[in-house]
Amino acid sequence: MSKCIKVTIIEDHDMTRMGLSFALSNNESIEVLGTASDGLEGVEQALELKPDLVIMDIGLPTIDGIEATRKIKNSMPEIKVLMNTSRDNEDDILDSFAAGADGYITKGATSEQTISAIKAVSEGVGWLDPAIARVVLSNIRKASQTESKLNGINYKKGKNLYGLTEREMEVLALLVEGLKNPQISKKLVITIATTKTHVHNILQKLYVKTRSKAVATAMKDGLV
Repeated sequence: MSKCIKVTIIEDHDMTRMGLSFALSNNESIEVLGTASDGLEGVEQALELKPDLVIMDIGLPTIDGIEATRKIKNSMPEIKVLMNTSRDNEDDILDSFAAGADGYITKGATSEQTISAIKAVSEGVGWLDPAIARVVLSNIRKASQTESKLNGINYKKGKNLYGLTEREMEVLALLVEGLKNPQISKKLVITIATTKTHVHNILQKLYVKTRSKAVATAMKDGLV
């Protein structure tokens, strides 16, 4: 029998908080330990209850979700944090990952998608909503193209700074899309063992410890 994932929910909108709590409580693999309606209360609750994962909104009273995430991660880095918000701008996304978030999903996601994100993040697999990935990558590519045209020169690709191989770049792009190892393996027609090796090498070369941090670095530095 798989381990039950213990979560707390930090969300200031009552209906959203209650609806999410109800949906998750009906899943036998998830246990909702508690809920909070503001950032500071949520941090205190998370440090007291020690859940496996915190579902975090960004627009919270007292302190926002990004600062709340930073406080939780600084005190108990083993607690996973999944951002669950309607905000889809690049700054919020990158700031969330910089604060230590392990995944990012929008409130437009279905209950099934949210549960999949919770399970992935709890297993140490970074989760980035595909819609979010498209927004960020689109902005990065536009900025890169504009900078190149303005200066009239061709800049070195970000991959040259980290020494990623062409195959590692392909794997990294699929990580950004939110694919798991089996999906990457199938997509690139390689074994899962080879995929794991590529992921391991990517983490080492980017100087990060988790897939979510690799995704954040890839988006921040325009690697894909």
